[in-house]
Amino acid sequence: MAAHVLRLRLALMLGALRGDRAVRTVVGMLALIAATIAVCIALLSLADAPVSVARTVIVLGGAAALLGFLIGPVLTGTQDQLDPRKFGIFGVDVKQMPWILALASLVSVPSFALLAVAVCLAIVLTEVGAPAPVAVLVAVVGFLSSALAARIGMALNALLLPGRRSRELTTLFVLAVVVIAFPVAVFLASLEWDGQVPDAVDRATETIGFTPLGAIPSFPLAIAEGDTAGAWGAGIVALVTLAALWMLWSLLVQRLLTMTERPATSRERTGLGWYGVLPSNAFGAIAARSLVYWLRDRRYIVNFVIVPIAGVLTVFPLLVAGVPLYIAALVPVPVMALFFGWLPHNDVAYDSTALWLHVASGVRGLADRLGRLVPIALVALPVLAVAVPLTLALIESWYLLMPLIGLASSLFLTGLGCSSILSVVSPYAVSRPGDSPFQQPQRAASRGGYGPAITFLGSLIFSAPTIWLFILTVIEDGVFNPLTFWVGLGTGVLVLAAGAVIGGRIYDRSGERLMEFVETA
Repeated sequence: MAAHVLRLRLALMLGALRGDRAVRTVVGMLALIAATIAVCIALLSLADAPVSVARTVIVLGGAAALLGFLIGPVLTGTQDQLDPRKFGIFGVDVKQMPWILALASLVSVPSFALLAVAVCLAIVLTEVGAPAPVAVLVAVVGFLSSALAARIGMALNALLLPGRRSRELTTLFVLAVVVIAFPVAVFLASLEWDGQVPDAVDRATETIGFTPLGAIPSFPLAIAEGDTAGAWGAGIVALVTLAALWMLWSLLVQRLLTMTERPATSRERTGLGWYGVLPSNAFGAIAARSLVYWLRDRRYIVNFVIVPIAGVLTVFPLLVAGVPLYIAALVPVPVMALFFGWLPHNDVAYDSTALWLHVASGVRGLADRLGRLVPIALVALPVLAVAVPLTLALIESWYLLMPLIGLASSLFLTGLGCSSILSVVSPYAVSRPGDSPFQQPQRAASRGGYGPAITFLGSLIFSAPTIWLFILTVIEDGVFNPLTFWVGLGTGVLVLAAGAVIGGRIYDRSGERLMEFVETA
């Protein structure tokens, strides 16, 4: 009886799993259909738009689509249903497989959706003035290029990345997309179009139109505008792009069919988290351990949460004091960068008894100093990447983009450099694991009191030239833009490198003292 009940339960579980897969398949299909319809409607609406507007939207959209097809499988971990390695056991002809797999991949639901978009693109290109044969040819070439880019992306994913994508690796990819895509989206959304293409977007479109990403849609639109030289240039780049994609696809197929299969992911390697993502050396191990601590210990999490809030709250006292919004809005980003760089100034104290792992294993000080900075970087960079464009969109002063990035880089990186030294020179007692993050224990010695102040003041002193140049940039309307950016970035990199090296050497000579501190603090 028990066996029958167990079989019945297993059958119900398998049925539920099949049902979940069916639901996910249906939902995915409906989402794809809705997205395809939306894109087609948006494309067809450009038929009555001016050529300049149609050119901007189509070129930028085409470039983004081709890039998305290329890196999308790598970011999402999509596995190829027509992986060339699956056909290696049949003794196939390596030279014929690229053609066979490329043609077979065209018979799929995503390819049909892409074909519908290509048809709409041909219609729009014809309506805006491109010759019909050229419009059809470009639509076909764009369709094939996007399909090839997707195949290449999945092949690169199979070659370079693990078969099972960990959530930590996915997190890194998502953070990279946020750092790059969010500022661009905020910039484009903040522009005043008024039925015309802004000059900055027009220049960007012209530049991207001569790159492999945007050359294919740029070719017929250059013809529609009567730009013969632009049409020739874009056409040549488009042909070279298609040939390069095909050669790369052929090389990848040959590599996949002739390479030794990667060992399958075993049970012993599952669940490693950050340890399985970061490099297998001292730096990677310390960075992974620090990430586990920073993302799970509430003492660290409170620090992460407080910094953005403190940065935003600085605006209100300034506004009450009568400071113009234009000036007050520029304050939160530097404040957040300053405090993010200041956070690891006492990181050793949070280790408690875990520091003995570093000392007992003979880890070099430089690896320890750099590995501890990884969690701060993974949190601070996305936060600043979101805060900078939002600030500039609020005050409508995009000419301050480079200076603000330079100032934030200087404050953040110099803070990390100073923290790398002070965290081994003057650590002080902190709340123990499990205690309240706001509990401050008594200190056994007074020397730890100057660590936070020196780190804070050191960042301001090293960043003083950049701060002064940024003030001049605001006053002079962007005269010192490039200088502010490069001085800030250069200062931050130099101080960070020097701080990591100096702090590493002090750490190498202070292992016994640090062990005594963490055992008694």
